[in-house]
Amino acid sequence: MSNTLKFGQYLLEKKIIDELDILKARFIQKNNNLMIGELAVKKGWLTQDDANKILIIQEDVQEKFGEIAVREKYLSEKQLKELLKEQQDTYIFFGEALVQLGVLTEEQLMENLKEFNMAKLQNEE
Repeated sequence: MSNTLKFGQYLLEKKIIDELDILKARFIQKNNNLMIGELAVKKGWLTQDDANKILIIQEDVQEKFGEIAVREKYLSEKQLKELLKEQQDTYIFFGEALVQLGVLTEEQLMENLKEFNMAKLQNEE
């Protein structure tokens, strides 16, 4: 097992989930785990045009979207903090998405995560 093995691949190899389960879980994540720019547009704090301009700047300077948005006066510090908190509160991990789908129980998720992390640690030694 390589260090780059992802949890989904691990579960797939153990035949606990299938490819469709991975796609469904990723879809849940994509719909829930919004980027700061997406959240700001959804709230009406940025236009899609503003978000695109910030993304273009981000390609050049390699800074975080929120830092650029504040520096360029698209968002206030307060708005950025609120967006970051909302992003954190609504974030769904891959395993959580599998539980939401009913593919795994909470207990199965914890057990498999533990085994996965142990296997990764043993592989690093």
